[in-house]
Amino acid sequence: MAVKRTPFIAGNWKMNLDHLQSIAFVQKLAWSLSDARHDFADAEVAVFPPFTDLRSVQTLISADSLPISYGAQDVSAHDSGAYTGEISGAFLAALDCRYVIIGHSERRTLHGESDDEVNAKVLAAHRHGLIPVLCVGETAEDLEAHGPSAVPVAQLRAALEGVDGSKGLVVAYEPVWAIGSGQAATPAQAEQVAAALRGVLAEVFSEETAQATRVLYGGSVKAANIASFLREPNVDGALVGGASLDIDEFSSIARFKKHVGA
Repeated sequence: MAVKRTPFIAGNWKMNLDHLQSIAFVQKLAWSLSDARHDFADAEVAVFPPFTDLRSVQTLISADSLPISYGAQDVSAHDSGAYTGEISGAFLAALDCRYVIIGHSERRTLHGESDDEVNAKVLAAHRHGLIPVLCVGETAEDLEAHGPSAVPVAQLRAALEGVDGSKGLVVAYEPVWAIGSGQAATPAQAEQVAAALRGVLAEVFSEETAQATRVLYGGSVKAANIASFLREPNVDGALVGGASLDIDEFSSIARFKKHVGA
């Protein structure tokens, strides 16, 4: 029996918006979704602000009881100590973060994060009750050399070493060749990889865990193409980059069922 998975629309702000701008943005996003009578049972909506914004976002969401989730863009593999500039999962948990992005392509390429480091961060997130949004993906060179899904599948296997599947996980497939290019993968390409990733979850954990875990697509996602991705049986939402900074566009992505009749 298929498990119903609530679609997850996650907005990764990257290094954009200060703490004051984040307050205005989240307020306007909540108003926009409320005015459109968005049903959060149709799609969970989450934002991933810079670290310096998290306290402001927490205070606003808590004070106004906003139905928007939030998380951090990264977490340290270490819980405390002499690690200048890093952020412990304990700090994120104290800010009531529910999620944390781990292994984003920009962390892997710009900061040289290895599969072992990604795995250590997943374990650290779980130690503090955070749900990892675990990113995997391939470059154009990877795709040509190894074919579709090979690199994301290998990255996922490595990241899940010693991980307890019962502690929660979201997997995000982000083809690096599509990010910021304006040229998304096709829904069929996203489905092929998402299905392969779900197969890994079944092998590493169980079929039940695999069916309950949401697999997202990320890479030039916009309101005009989101519904085509979410029609695929193994694609459960999107990790949205640039479009998440446009309130109207991001709100429209979250309301994919209504505005395109998906």
